[in-house]
Amino acid sequence: MTTKLRTSYVHRGGYEPLIGLPIPVFLADVAKRHPEREALVSLPQNVRMTYRELMHETDRLAKAFLAFGIQRGDRVGIWGTDSVEWALTQLATARIGAVLVNVNPAFRVPELEHALRAARVQSLLLMPAFKKSNYVERLIEVCPATTRTGPDEFRSKRLPDLDRVVIFDPDKGDDVERPASGFWTWPEILALGESVDDAALDARTATLEADDPINIQFTSGTTGSPKPVVLTHHNILNNAWFVGRAMKMSHEDRLCVPLPFYHCFGMVVSNLCSWAYGATLVIPAPHFEAGAVLAAVHKERCTVLHGVPTMFIAEFERPDFEEYDLTSLRTGIMAGAPCPPELVKKVANEMGMKEILIGYGQTEASPVTHLTTATDSFERRVNTVGFNLQHQETKIVDPNTGVLQPIGEVGEICFRGYHVMRGYFEDEASTKETIDEGNWLHSGDLGTMDEDGYVTITGRLKNMIIRGGENIYPVEIETHYFTHPKIAQIAVFGVPDDRMGEEVAAWIQLHEGETATEEELRAFGKEGLAHFKIPRYMRIVDEFPMTVTGKIQKFRMKEEMAKLLVES
Repeated sequence: MTTKLRTSYVHRGGYEPLIGLPIPVFLADVAKRHPEREALVSLPQNVRMTYRELMHETDRLAKAFLAFGIQRGDRVGIWGTDSVEWALTQLATARIGAVLVNVNPAFRVPELEHALRAARVQSLLLMPAFKKSNYVERLIEVCPATTRTGPDEFRSKRLPDLDRVVIFDPDKGDDVERPASGFWTWPEILALGESVDDAALDARTATLEADDPINIQFTSGTTGSPKPVVLTHHNILNNAWFVGRAMKMSHEDRLCVPLPFYHCFGMVVSNLCSWAYGATLVIPAPHFEAGAVLAAVHKERCTVLHGVPTMFIAEFERPDFEEYDLTSLRTGIMAGAPCPPELVKKVANEMGMKEILIGYGQTEASPVTHLTTATDSFERRVNTVGFNLQHQETKIVDPNTGVLQPIGEVGEICFRGYHVMRGYFEDEASTKETIDEGNWLHSGDLGTMDEDGYVTITGRLKNMIIRGGENIYPVEIETHYFTHPKIAQIAVFGVPDDRMGEEVAAWIQLHEGETATEEELRAFGKEGLAHFKIPRYMRIVDEFPMTVTGKIQKFRMKEEMAKLLVES
């Protein structure tokens, strides 16, 4: 920006045009330019694929889906951890115009049923199990019919739309076993696809449009029940492309992805971004493991590493951290939750990621709306989430009146542009609550904008604490406490109070081997916070309730803390 802003509104034009192609058409051109370059490396599966091989395997699966009877616009769910099969399903559904529905691997039976019903999933691919989670047992509990019918006759009264179930096993490959009648196996559907020729597959792809829905992702569930977000080719391909531009991505890069594929950060910002630039995507483990991530960067000489703050914290907490050679790292994105400045400094200095970018966005926005740049001052990189991406608009409004806020005033952050979701699947009421008549997406996040258009997040609208008429933003308190040498993580939230309306509460996790008293921690608060911002209630815990992506679920802490206060 060369002109200083007068109000909290900014539009960033594009230095290059948006991509107006469906994903498979765009990626086919990438593969033609880099046929022998590694496209996908799965370390836990010991699999390596060049772009030529990735496109071949994608087409095999896409043909299987055609033979399986999957139509353009049909909803295909995938339930499992990060794997080659997950990546191929992402690409194969896009190839035939089916809508991929990402199902959280952590879902229990009620959550699974809610997701499959909310998105009206017609075909489901799932892993048999992972660690203590038996996906087959959970599905059978929702659909007892899976044990009674053959794979061609799948029917479920509780899930009337679901008529095909396929099991795949990343650990066994083609040796996957049918767990019960009512399931197809991965090799069986691939065999079906042998009857479909290239011309039929290309004919289906030729019918696709950039604005077609291609993906349904569920909001993370940090503030309540997840909603199904409908995203298009245009939404996620352009978001992946311009995120890559911000990171200066090229086909020489190797991106390590510790994030779950079911989440936008993993599927779009990692997978699709990597493939859009002809780079190599490296899967370190099926599920986040700090040691596996560090080992992958070390072994594969990764240049890019993504993660949410809790992932980077876990990597630093490894006792063998110093044994890994991370000198290949160049850049990456930290996002998904407030990024403490002290942590950003550690990542830049101790991981060598001098070009680390701080990102912000949400699933409904495909997901990235803001990124810092490597040329921003360090103060800006640690204290803001940067400027909106190309071809996007941002404004900050009074959450009660909708009036545009002055520069520097806290308000709700709103977005408009190519990246705004199509809507919540078959939920017009919720869509209208989130996207207004001017096509502005209301994020539910609070923040400020400076005169150069840089945004600072102050908290969630629902998480803002109102104590005796004072508006308190948890992020401010968390940022201060994170500088305490004994504190590994902290989560601040409000709990009901008869006199003040709300009081400030905090859950605190200390570094391993450390101890601290409430008196000590309150004294530290007085060094940088007004008295009414210092948590009245503190609880030292070993762990926080989190989503699979590492986002802290404050609503669960709030519920538990409120219950404890009533009982006391």
